[in-house]
Amino acid sequence: MTELSHLTADGSVKMVDVTDKFTSVRIASASATITMAPDTIGLITHEKIPKGNVLTTAKIAGIQAAKSTSRLIPLCHPVRITCADITFQTQSSQILITATVTARDTTGIEMEALTAASVTALTIYDMCKAVDKTMTISDIRVIEKKGGKSSHSQSDYRPETGILVLSDRISKGIGEDTSGEILKRGFTHSGCRVSHFQIIPDDPDQLLKTIENWRQTGVELIVTSGGTGLSSRDITIQTLEPLFDKRLTGIENALHRVGSESTHHAMLSRLAAGVIGNAIMVCLPGSSGAAEDGLRVLIPAVFHAFDMIHGNSSPG
Repeated sequence: MTELSHLTADGSVKMVDVTDKFTSVRIASASATITMAPDTIGLITHEKIPKGNVLTTAKIAGIQAAKSTSRLIPLCHPVRITCADITFQTQSSQILITATVTARDTTGIEMEALTAASVTALTIYDMCKAVDKTMTISDIRVIEKKGGKSSHSQSDYRPETGILVLSDRISKGIGEDTSGEILKRGFTHSGCRVSHFQIIPDDPDQLLKTIENWRQTGVELIVTSGGTGLSSRDITIQTLEPLFDKRLTGIENALHRVGSESTHHAMLSRLAAGVIGNAIMVCLPGSSGAAEDGLRVLIPAVFHAFDMIHGNSSPG
């Protein structure tokens, strides 16, 4: 059974921490139905309701409600709404309401859409209650949600994955690997089979040999950690870049952007992403923070890249 994210281990309520979630465009639509007497529909259509224009007032109320959701629902996050719209479908004895909300943020906005649809229906009720005592509000529900990990556009494909840590110190037993373990847990949790995991020194020949062996055994996604700094022993980028058939500059830019949100020093780290044959390689800095940022950027977006490689999808 899925755990409730708004509860702590002892059963107390909490606000979910979305600090480390990746910002993306989020869209949600919700609907509601208000049923009334046919004569009331006629009064609304011909703008004969004593309080004024019902649908215009209800639309404004719904948009205001979407923007006020976090003040009404205690554990909802404030989100940066970029668009909110309300549409109506008037039938003989009911009005179908659809609220669509768009935001660029780190969390979903279905609650904003639901709140907008609900308040729109309540406003229609308030505007018309003097002339119709039979009205009922029903069927409030989410009808569509896009963006984030739950988006229907996300790929179901999970590549066979290898995690390669480069560090002179850790390969000699001096120090403990953290970044590689973070990456291994993250990709395993997302459904990938992490079939290869290895720690090697910062040696270009061993690096190339390991990558070639992994590719020959069917590893499709190779993520390296370490060797991206500025010292003479940081050889990962210059060793692997010549192997790329295509650069994945979008992934590189996203990694730099997210890293810069975590630490100003991220601008000093080199990183790379590219396609080698049918495999994707991503080279990350060796810190635990860089590994966590890498997971935020790569999962689940990188899985869609394999659909593109296999000719099953487009980048759009």
